[in-house]
Amino acid sequence: MSNVIYMDHPLIKHKITMMRMKQTNTKDFRTLVEEVTVLMGYEALSDMKTREERIQTPIEDTVQPVLDGLDPAVVPILRAGLGMVGGMLTLLPSAKVGHIGMYRDEENHLPHPYYCKLPPRLKDRLVIVTDPMLATGGSLIDAVDEIKKQGGRNIKCMCIIASPEGVKAFSEKHPDVQLYVGSLDRCLNKDCYICPGLGDAGDRIFGTK
Repeated sequence: MSNVIYMDHPLIKHKITMMRMKQTNTKDFRTLVEEVTVLMGYEALSDMKTREERIQTPIEDTVQPVLDGLDPAVVPILRAGLGMVGGMLTLLPSAKVGHIGMYRDEENHLPHPYYCKLPPRLKDRLVIVTDPMLATGGSLIDAVDEIKKQGGRNIKCMCIIASPEGVKAFSEKHPDVQLYVGSLDRCLNKDCYICPGLGDAGDRIFGTK
């Protein structure tokens, strides 16, 4: 699947291992999510366009590159995706932030949307969708469907941990969208949780379990 980019940086691997540990507390887990997001975001944003701009240094006038175009949009899938927003804003402080809310039906494991608020002029922006876990792929597929429906064309998705099933489902539905994955795990279990995984990312980020 040519649209999927797997992270191979040793720092990302190390920090994800720390996230997996059952004894990692909420504060440390939240910090690790942000740190991994920064490292992944550095790679995901490597092809952003620049233009030349004349500036004044303390020594002389010079022409140097700056980012070109409208500010990117960061769109977390609520609620776990919120944990990655801080890391992205470290890299892109002026980015716009949208939100897509979905919850998973515990019986059939299908996503159900309940909220969507996106920045204007999506067709002119780079849109980065964040969700720590890509399990069945349903939530991410539906989120990208909605972004495309509202005009988004240049879309990237970032997931810290993914299942093979989720990657396959997403790539088949959205082969034109780049998907950045921190770790490809073994499989989904009967309850559609990623194995070995790290549990419920939302609960661990917000301390709700």
